[in-house]
Amino acid sequence: QVQLVESGGGLVQAGGSLRLSCTASGRTDRSYVRAWFRQAPGKEREFVAAYSYSSDNTNYADSVTGRFTISRDNARNTVYLQMNSLKPEDTAVYYCAAGDFRGWASNEYDYWGQGTQVTVSS
Repeated sequence: QVQLVESGGGLVQAGGSLRLSCTASGRTDRSYVRAWFRQAPGKEREFVAAYSYSSDNTNYADSVTGRFTISRDNARNTVYLQMNSLKPEDTAVYYCAAGDFRGWASNEYDYWGQGTQVTVSS
């Protein structure tokens, strides 16, 4: 069992930056993909970014490419999402996820965090 805890959300003005953290505990698996999703009110959950340990590769949604960066701290079992040039449309609850690779944007990850709210004001 893996537990995921997100932190770092908050309120920021458009054009600002936030860094989200997702720390894993329990029996982490280096073969896992670590991913970020988000869900805005009334919208479906959507893929944001992911990192694969097995392939040492990253993937980003088109909407965030060039603005968001996923990174990791192996010693802390933590992945980060650095969000720059934030837009009001980025407002959502952000969730971290982990699991075996089933496609970068798959909703079928094995583990999910509780979510952290990001609000971007205009």
